[in-house]
Amino acid sequence: MPYRRLPNTDSSRLKALKTAIQKGKELTPMDMAFKQSTFQRVRSFLPKWEKVLTEHKTTYDIQIKNNQEYLKKLKKAKLYISHFIQVVNMAIVRGELQQSVRAFYGIEEDNNKLPSLNTESDVIELGKNLIEGEVKRKMKGYSSVTNPTIAVVKVHYDNFLEAYKFQKMLQKNHTRALNNLSDIRDESDDIILNIWNEVEESYSKLPEDLKREKAQEYGLVYVYRKNEIGRISLFKDNEARIFNL
Repeated sequence: MPYRRLPNTDSSRLKALKTAIQKGKELTPMDMAFKQSTFQRVRSFLPKWEKVLTEHKTTYDIQIKNNQEYLKKLKKAKLYISHFIQVVNMAIVRGELQQSVRAFYGIEEDNNKLPSLNTESDVIELGKNLIEGEVKRKMKGYSSVTNPTIAVVKVHYDNFLEAYKFQKMLQKNHTRALNNLSDIRDESDDIILNIWNEVEESYSKLPEDLKREKAQEYGLVYVYRKNEIGRISLFKDNEARIFNL
């Protein structure tokens, strides 16, 4: 015997609520298989559910769309930061700069490796150190590092930093929308459960097959277990053989 399966996704919850609303509009209170008070409850709740679903989808879509542009700016900032340090390291190897120059950028003097740029925090911190360090060098009368200059590095660093802050704001908006959705999901489930229970109660005196058929008109979902599906398939195969004889 198939069992009733309540909605387990937000889209299926929306479908169940809309189906109940539609039946409530089509039928009089006397003909409807669930209570009028339940219908008023779902009618009041549905706009709120649709609103949080829309907010969740919108904030998610905006975040994903913006992420592509954000990643481009992150990649560009990493590129220019790493190139700047490589130029400094090569100048040290050629003897044009002293190892002590690294201290201006917050890097150990004997460290000739490229600092980590694996995380956004790494990029933010290192970019800030390079920009501030180069300003200090200029103030002491040292010549500027070129190809790239710190001015060019700063342009791409600032573009990344602006995109980073905007992306964080989008993530915050999406998290808030997700929390709002989570907060009312239980209410959605409770309303649907009440509707389905009342529908089944209205048809409880009917034979099982007819009861399920009537209930499905209200959006109720019934599924067979795996072993039952096998038996049904076998029954249909045998039935087909009989009629073909």
